[in-house]
Amino acid sequence: MAKFAVILLAAGRSSRFHDKHYKKPFAPLAGRAVWLHSAERFLNRDDVCQLIVVISADDHESFHDKFGANIAILGMDVVSGGAERADSVQAALAQVRAEADFVVVHDAARPCLADQWIDEVFAAAELSGAAILATPVSSTLKRVNDKQQVEETVSREKVWAAQTPQVFRRQLLLDAYAARAGKQPTDEAQAVEQFGHAVTVVLGSPINLKITSKADLHLAVHLLKAMPKPKTMGGLHPFADDDLWR
Repeated sequence: MAKFAVILLAAGRSSRFHDKHYKKPFAPLAGRAVWLHSAERFLNRDDVCQLIVVISADDHESFHDKFGANIAILGMDVVSGGAERADSVQAALAQVRAEADFVVVHDAARPCLADQWIDEVFAAAELSGAAILATPVSSTLKRVNDKQQVEETVSREKVWAAQTPQVFRRQLLLDAYAARAGKQPTDEAQAVEQFGHAVTVVLGSPINLKITSKADLHLAVHLLKAMPKPKTMGGLHPFADDDLWR
């Protein structure tokens, strides 16, 4: 069985979330922090050998105060992120264990993730070496200038909106990031594209939303209720004691 190391990105600035108490990955959602809903989808899998949580260096003290004991029990690793997403991914890649055949990158702020979608993107990555979840764009796209005026209508033909998880053969992603030469790809697929390797697209779902605003957080509460129950570890939910995770 192939082994997967998961990088969970929670180091962003959350500038559009507008909450003085929480960054979006750490905001409470249905009884526990947003990032924990994302983490639990991977912790129960037999094919996941490592989970790395990437946080801002400024958040280390409060993060460990709230979650340190449980992180130690569950065997997660915590890494300091960089100024940009690509810097955070590269920092985490340096900590990926040698036993991992593939690396999975997932946004901590995408808590509404179904096991089926993970299964499908993992399987696609095993076949092609690189695969991401994405959805075809259905809305009309407008390019807008600095005055908030429409400059042109952009064709949506063959345009898809990328999601996470994004999954890559470990050495491929290491090589792609080693070759980026200061470039700041906006996601891991772009880094692999720039390296010259094709990326397979697996149909995702609008339910797999990325929380950006408070409105998204309220929507996620309802979406979680409609999600299938996560797998369990030997019949024990990994976050059975919710009070430890608030």
